[in-house]
Amino acid sequence: MIDKLSWLSVYPEIVLLVMACVIALVDLGVKSPQRTLTYVLTLLTLAAVAALEAVYAVKGNTFYGFGNMVVSDPMGNWLKCFASIAMMVTLVYGRGYAADRDMLRGGELFTLGMFALLGIFVMISGNNFLVLYMGLELMTLSSYALVALRRDNATATEAAMKYFVLSAMASGFLLYGLSMMYGATGSLDVNEVYRAIASRQVNHQVLVFGLVFIVAGLAFKLGAVPFHMWLPDVYQGAPTAITLLIGAAPQFAAFAICIRLLVQGLLPLAIDWQQMLALMAIGSLLVGNLAAVAQTNLKRMLAFSTISQMGFLLLALLAAVVPGRPLNAEYAYGAAMFYAITYVLTTLAVFGIILLLARAGHESEEITDLAGLNQRSPLFAGIMAISMFSLAGVPPVVGFYAKLGVLQALLSSQQTSYLVLAVFAVLMSLVGAFYYLRIVKVMYFDAPNVGMPTAILAPADARVVLSINGALVLLLGVMPGGLMTLCQQAIASVVKSLGA
Repeated sequence: MIDKLSWLSVYPEIVLLVMACVIALVDLGVKSPQRTLTYVLTLLTLAAVAALEAVYAVKGNTFYGFGNMVVSDPMGNWLKCFASIAMMVTLVYGRGYAADRDMLRGGELFTLGMFALLGIFVMISGNNFLVLYMGLELMTLSSYALVALRRDNATATEAAMKYFVLSAMASGFLLYGLSMMYGATGSLDVNEVYRAIASRQVNHQVLVFGLVFIVAGLAFKLGAVPFHMWLPDVYQGAPTAITLLIGAAPQFAAFAICIRLLVQGLLPLAIDWQQMLALMAIGSLLVGNLAAVAQTNLKRMLAFSTISQMGFLLLALLAAVVPGRPLNAEYAYGAAMFYAITYVLTTLAVFGIILLLARAGHESEEITDLAGLNQRSPLFAGIMAISMFSLAGVPPVVGFYAKLGVLQALLSSQQTSYLVLAVFAVLMSLVGAFYYLRIVKVMYFDAPNVGMPTAILAPADARVVLSINGALVLLLGVMPGGLMTLCQQAIASVVKSLGA
């Protein structure tokens, strides 16, 4: 008999699944080229799910369902709320772009987006190795189809194939690592694995062997060096609306699965996985920033920017525990969660501008396409400038506070190695500032390209959402305390449940 708490723990997922199926059926009768009814129903569903998750999160309860296979806690609820909002914003920005490129012949963009979001939800809620893997596969399978949604475009098809092959390899790494953990501990339950490892009665060499494969699989999902090869090609080759879809909301799932596996399940092995994260963070900051400097394609530059941003996220994840004594895990992991949220917020604004500048027959993917943007639309240029300052970590926008939180977590460790990492991260941020500020220079000081339309036409809903998006990037930098407190309180519920 399934108890009431089990149903409550997955109630938002049930709503999302049922409505995705209903919308897929309703779409069969929709004749509008813009898929207006499908679009409205999708946004209403996502808004309802986000509100439901927010209610769960505010109550602050942690409970398990289906034999401890899923967990509902404040961290997961907030991440799912923000993922739903990110998916809503993505669809608002991308609808016009998709319509111009004949990607709305059916409702696949909306239904596959909802199924990808369902996979994200399952990953965030998973408290069992197999549940986490099922969520991962649901999200990635939907993403493969979305990348190839523009059927007549060879570049998009090639990007989908690369994504599929490399992602399948990474999934194999992760699954093999999880099977090693199961073989060593005798359990698929995350909390049971934690207790088994903490008992020190399990062969440490087998655990480390499995850990290497798990970290490799997670690194691919984060886009961290040396498992970053897919990111630039997929970002550039996928239709821009799909690039945003796979680059925004899934970041919450990637962060969540790192917390579920590395912290809730494998924290007794922190000394081992922290060394791997440190190497990947160094590589990501170095390769991401140096490679981005040489890019002329805007989407490819943003892909390498993502790699460098994930380097910062990894630094926050490894700063919570040092040999011999735990630090303020709530602050360090809270800083990582804050970084993930604010990065997604900024990414939405950046790609929102790119999508609204694109028009039928023109992608607006090159950096030169932004030339003279301030003369064509001061609003869009201002939002893009704020977003670039945020990614570069320039005060007072939110990216500065996000980077500052990570650096403070490193410095509070009082470890020489972490101090060196913090200095290295600052130096790499200075390198990154070059290519971010180059965008601002092109928008404000270069003359518009010949033949570029002077007026930028944008749907009213996209314009309003983009304005709110840009304002939040600025306001959360001026007043970051509320969001940081929310993140720390959400992480506190995870820390208290360790080994429960």
